[in-house]
Amino acid sequence: MTGKAPLGARIVLRDKLDWEALTAEQVTAMSEKVNRLRASRAVRIITGLPDRRARIAQHTIALPGRSITVRVHRPRNAAPGLPLILSFHGGGFIVGTAAQNDWLNSHLAAHCPAVVVSVEYRLAPRHPLPAPVDDGYDTLLRILDDPARWGVDPTAVAVLGESAGGTIAALVALRARKDGPPLRAQVLTYPGTDWSETMEDYPSITANGGNPGMSAAEWRTAKRMSLPPTLDPDSVSPIKFDNLAGLPPTLIVVGDLDAALDQGQAYVERLRADGTDAHLARYPKAIHGFMSMPGLVPAARPARREILAFMRGHLHPTTSS
Repeated sequence: MTGKAPLGARIVLRDKLDWEALTAEQVTAMSEKVNRLRASRAVRIITGLPDRRARIAQHTIALPGRSITVRVHRPRNAAPGLPLILSFHGGGFIVGTAAQNDWLNSHLAAHCPAVVVSVEYRLAPRHPLPAPVDDGYDTLLRILDDPARWGVDPTAVAVLGESAGGTIAALVALRARKDGPPLRAQVLTYPGTDWSETMEDYPSITANGGNPGMSAAEWRTAKRMSLPPTLDPDSVSPIKFDNLAGLPPTLIVVGDLDAALDQGQAYVERLRADGTDAHLARYPKAIHGFMSMPGLVPAARPARREILAFMRGHLHPTTSS
């Protein structure tokens, strides 16, 4: 937890917001503005260019009582029956859009190969937890209701999530463990695994909370805006679940300069203690959110290779070397 963030990240990501003074209305307005920027072509110098060997399309999925948008990445000239990777972007449940992960998701689609479906889940404060988790799980079920339409193999499914999206992916995996469908893998990049009263007890939140990417104040604001008073924080904190046995093989990616470092490491330890096959990939000079900013953080490229190898090994086990 020592060293400086890459210079580009320190310059571009200078944060002047007073996060803890923001109102719900201000957060919503900020989210809309930031997401338009993250989805624009201009910002791809930071978020990375999509892989040309993948096609990207948007679809609307009807879910009980609402509809949501999904961003679908698939290889060009894709064969039917590819594995499904369900992906969740980061942003503290209050900001973020699927397009910010095009660089990673299109690469996984083209090279795994797989159909990668990135969920535009509903955001707080308008839609607090557990709404985003419901969106993720219900989307998974809806796709697997008609796998032929989506061109996916319902027996080869994985989840992928970054930051708060890592929380969602982990909770979807926990729900799937109980109610199905079975998953072959989960990859969580710098996930938030503890939104309870012990959230700030992890040393990295203090040690790295001043680094670009995600400050301690942002963590607190994300919690304030996304967890209603009536919700038990333990119910959306994967590390607080009594039993983590029976989950799919897991890869957790963290950065040395990330406030979420210790939460990711602690979750790996809990998974292993409960008998789940779990691996930790730790990258130096990597800040929170680095997988969605390869233009600023070089560590994103080796991390992407590691994620691809892990996904391929579990989704195509008979063809992986």
